[in-house]
Parts: sequence; C-alpha cells; structure tokens
Amino acid sequence: MKRDDDFIRQLLLECEQSDDIHLVARLRLNPSNDELKRYHHIKLLCDAGYFTPVGKHVYRMTNQGYDYLEAIKNETVWAKTKEEVTKLGGATVDMIKDIAVALIKREFAEKLGISL
Repeated sequence: MKRDDDFIRQLLLECEQSDDIHLVARLRLNPSNDELKRYHHIKLLCDAGYFTPVGKHVYRMTNQGYDYLEAIKNETVWAKTKEEVTKLGGATVDMIKDIAVALIKREFAEKLGISL
C-alpha cells in the first residue's frame, strides 16, 4: 500500500477537529480496504512521531503531530507544498513539513517584512 499524504493530512485534521483527543483504528479479521488504509496510515503517523498509542487500538496526536498539522493545515500552503513535492517526484514526511514551513516563512517575510 502506498503512503497517501493527503490521507495523512486528513487524519491529522480529523484528530484536531474532534471533541475527543483519541483516534481509534482497529484491524479486524478481513478488514475493508478503508479500514486497512486507516490503520496503516495511523501506524505510519506513529512511526513519524506524530501519533502515539495510548491503549489498544487507541492513539492520540503528539505535539510533533500538531506542529506538522500547523505547517500543512492551510489549503493554499498544502496545495503549493504538494506542487513542489510533485516537481521533486516525491518527498519524505519530514521533507513535506520542511517545504510547508519554508512556504509559510516566505509568506511571513512578504506580509510582515521579517524573516524567520
């Protein structure tokens, strides 16, 4: 299964927008493709340090996860980030975050006249 960066973003947004601080991802016998995708991508988010398990099949977003989401939350920044990643032919999650942060810093410099 390929990593889906849009789906990862969707999971982070889902977690932030929820009234509950936890996401549940169970892997049942004969899971549907959607269940398998959700479980796999939550595990990838754990691998990256953006989610952490807090119980059986229960996860919460870490501070790193909130930082990553903050970098990619804005639709315009996300679209530009994906455009840059496409030009490169792909990127790691950390590289995607770095590109998004660089775009945000450039926007701050243009709007505020300061560089970060």
